[in-house]
Amino acid sequence: MSRCYYDLHVHSCLSPCGDEEMTPNNIVNMALLNGLSLLALTDHNTTKNCPAIMALAAENGLSFVPGMELTTEEEIHMICLFSSLDGAMEFDKYVAGKLPPVLNEEAVFGRQIIMDKNDEIIGTEEKLLINATEISIDRVQELMKDYGGFCFPAHIDRTSYSILSVFGDFPPDYHFRAAEITPKADPSALTASYPALSEARFLINSDAHTLYDFNNSAFLELSRPTLAEMIKVLGNA
Repeated sequence: MSRCYYDLHVHSCLSPCGDEEMTPNNIVNMALLNGLSLLALTDHNTTKNCPAIMALAAENGLSFVPGMELTTEEEIHMICLFSSLDGAMEFDKYVAGKLPPVLNEEAVFGRQIIMDKNDEIIGTEEKLLINATEISIDRVQELMKDYGGFCFPAHIDRTSYSILSVFGDFPPDYHFRAAEITPKADPSALTASYPALSEARFLINSDAHTLYDFNNSAFLELSRPTLAEMIKVLGNA
């Protein structure tokens, strides 16, 4: 077992809130500069930039997990990570059908850019990606089983788009094995206020929207820097 430094919540230029400098090459190189062993891309409600980053990560010896930051119909952000690129892309198609038919206004939200591994623009996403989907949080864990994924609630200590801000509590029935907190969170205070959190392992991610946001301090003790090993460790926590 060794320390695996991770960042499992990163946005690219495909997210409407992501800086246009968050290109596949810049993301991979910044992850390497920060000494990360395990990286996930989690754009809002899409995985379309995962193929480019996965290819680059493989070329540079960086373990990569395709992912998505899903917005449920309750407006709760969920981090969804996938064991295969195929599963991630199939889930992308499913989520696309659950997004409201609202077009992106580039003048307001910026471009939603799809790139190849050479940072060449190969398309843009027309639907606005930051809207809530028609997917209830009650269904997300079952969907992950269908698509070969693993999920946990994002930035639970924030005052918006978090499971605590929406429900006012951490529902014990979900039995999440992990929960994301921001670097400023107090884990002991959270567990004291919400006892069900004692079942979950806290993960600290950057939620990077710019190249300066990456987190390089969080780590797990893993035998290999893979999603499967991470899930195994979280299950034994």
